[in-house]
Amino acid sequence: MTADFFRARLDQMIDLKHPLAALAQRLPWNQIEAALAPAFARREREGRVIEGKDLFGPTLAIAGVGVSAAGRPRLSIRLMASLLYLKHAHNLSDEDVVARWAENVVWQYFSGMEYYEPR
Repeated sequence: MTADFFRARLDQMIDLKHPLAALAQRLPWNQIEAALAPAFARREREGRVIEGKDLFGPTLAIAGVGVSAAGRPRLSIRLMASLLYLKHAHNLSDEDVVARWAENVVWQYFSGMEYYEPR
């Protein structure tokens, strides 16, 4: 039985003996994610002082300080690591690997997805 009544899980759609599916089950994803997490952590920025002048004399302003909450939500580290692996294993550009990933259910299973994602 599936958790989502209207969608089939990827592990039910593919041959789990496929080399990429077998590799996905054997890789230590938790250790890979733990090793890469510090590189992708949001960091506090110190900012920089900008000196200027206005009608009243010299001014100082600080730009780029703090942690920004702007931007799109993060993608999972496993997804990013698996896309990088697939890109280099198949010698593809960024755009090509994303286009092929959207069409290939085995690649999506390798990336840790549970259900098919068309984009």
